[in-house]
Amino acid sequence: QFAFQENEIKLLTAEIERLKNFGCLGVSPSLEGLRDENAKLKYRLNFLKKSLQEERSKSTKSMININSCLQEIFGAAIQAAYPDLENPPLVVTPSQQPKFGDYQCNSAMGISQILLKTREQKVIPREIAEKIAKNIPANDCIEKVEIAGPGFINVHLRKDFVSKQLSSLLVNGVQPPAIGKRKKVVVDFSSPNIAKEMHVGHLRSTIIGESMCRLFEFAGHDVLRLNHLGDWGTQFGMLIAHLQDKFPDYLTVSPPIGDLQAFYKESKRRFDTEEEFKKRAYQCVVLLQSKNPDFIKAWNLICDVSRREFQKIYNCLDITIIERGESFYQEMMKDIVKEFEDKGFVQVDEGRKVVFVPGFPVPLTIVKSDGGYTYDTSDLAALKHRLCEEKGDILIYVVDSGQSVHFQTVFAAGQMIGWYDPKVTRVAHAAFGVVLGEDKKKFKTRSGDTVRLIDLLEEGLKRAMDKLKDKERDKVLTPEELKAAQTSVAFGCIKYADLSHNRLNDYVFSFDKMLDDRGNTAAYLLYAFTRIRAIARLANIDEQMLQKAAREEVLVLDHEKEWKLGKCILRFPEILQKILEDLLLHTLCDYLYELATTFTEFYDSCYCVEKDRQTGQIVKVNMWRLLLCEATATIMAKGFDILGIKPVQRM
Repeated sequence: QFAFQENEIKLLTAEIERLKNFGCLGVSPSLEGLRDENAKLKYRLNFLKKSLQEERSKSTKSMININSCLQEIFGAAIQAAYPDLENPPLVVTPSQQPKFGDYQCNSAMGISQILLKTREQKVIPREIAEKIAKNIPANDCIEKVEIAGPGFINVHLRKDFVSKQLSSLLVNGVQPPAIGKRKKVVVDFSSPNIAKEMHVGHLRSTIIGESMCRLFEFAGHDVLRLNHLGDWGTQFGMLIAHLQDKFPDYLTVSPPIGDLQAFYKESKRRFDTEEEFKKRAYQCVVLLQSKNPDFIKAWNLICDVSRREFQKIYNCLDITIIERGESFYQEMMKDIVKEFEDKGFVQVDEGRKVVFVPGFPVPLTIVKSDGGYTYDTSDLAALKHRLCEEKGDILIYVVDSGQSVHFQTVFAAGQMIGWYDPKVTRVAHAAFGVVLGEDKKKFKTRSGDTVRLIDLLEEGLKRAMDKLKDKERDKVLTPEELKAAQTSVAFGCIKYADLSHNRLNDYVFSFDKMLDDRGNTAAYLLYAFTRIRAIARLANIDEQMLQKAAREEVLVLDHEKEWKLGKCILRFPEILQKILEDLLLHTLCDYLYELATTFTEFYDSCYCVEKDRQTGQIVKVNMWRLLLCEATATIMAKGFDILGIKPVQRM
């Protein structure tokens, strides 16, 4: 990108010189056209120079993805060694053991197989590895390479390169890795139903979706967070009919609906048992869909009660989301049906209008036999709106695995009709498994009901406070600090327990496990973080002193544990890059746990602050080690922020 812009600057500069030679820098009025041309060129030149400076300054602040750098280096080496080979395998991974260097390039084995298959050349991988190693271009990051075993290339990084990257992190803060073009990302998550309470099933979508949004925002993308509420449909007929009976003056006096769940159950019972009520409920649906003002008001009243309940949960979990429910797409559905009809995709089956999508046995029903629309119709309308109106480059639907076939069919229909090209626009279903109880069955209350999310959060707060009091934290923390620690631990543990599991799997919900301060839990990581932050504070080193040291000190990485920690810190951008590609957030949790345990190894082996054993007085502060503590805490804080976890300074 820089090379392209620099080349354009050279061409523009040459063109301006050419125009100068024609005497068109404002000499003769007859040369007005040339003068305009010259002004445009100068403007373009200044714009390009400015944008090049901005890009350079951004790129110097961006954290370097070392894995990507090494892939570029080895990609160039393989190209030089085997120029005729098309799409050779490029495999670079962090080494699992120090004796194998810091990273490994394992491409030689794959190239050996390709040469055998395509050219019938039998070349042993070790020879290929040696040829690649000889063609490695000059670079700033590799100290040396070694060929090991059958053809692994072990890569040793330069210490001054790692030290420089750590200093840059400390001076510039945690910056996102360079991502190229900024994209519009639309994330559909949470999506509860009006008149029903949020339950534990909504927990996963809400937490995973929020975290994905935070990650894409941190990477520099424009993110639209959408709550596809179930706020339309036949159930509103029975709710409005019941509202009219129970609160006949609802148009003038706001009805005191305290328990909307009970209200829903009452209306459902009447709908199932009272024939007259059922008929009236259907009439209410017709009047609502025809936008009768009284019925729209009743609908809004019911929606508002639900919204207030949902917002309590979103406030607890620090969720930011824009409501755009099924009702938003109602006016678009007629046009969606017409578009599919006009393109010849609609078939009539027993009065229904259906669309068969190649590769999917079950068709989409876009109009029911009674003329009503379906979830299929509203999801197609939402898909088109997000692609064509919102101009989304990446669409992510955070919905449970049970909806996989439905979404695959809807997405395939969108491709079939020409709304998007999957090579250009990414449309993904980020599916997740169910929450299980400790009996490994679907998580329910003792009476067999679905667990209400608000009850779960309140139980989390109670248990977090019990845990803090068991540890006698109430004796050392102020009431404000204790409250902050309680909410941090309670909601942090609930979020982390979910996010630390591969979202594709079911997971067992256990307060005891998630509040354990040993192992890969938020309780352990939050405690580790507060300890790391306390090291500099207890050494009387403030933030200004750390910033000054970051600019002036060289980070010495002579001890093996310093070296291990330094490399671990710098793997953060490659972890984020991987998650942007596969949307699996447990990778970040695993990394934060590895970082915390690597820090513990470092702290146990390397004195950061040396004290007199008799007096306890500080005799020496090893500033470069305090800077490693600070770099660790900075990365952990950003990791917590992406996961939606709020650490505290004292715990």
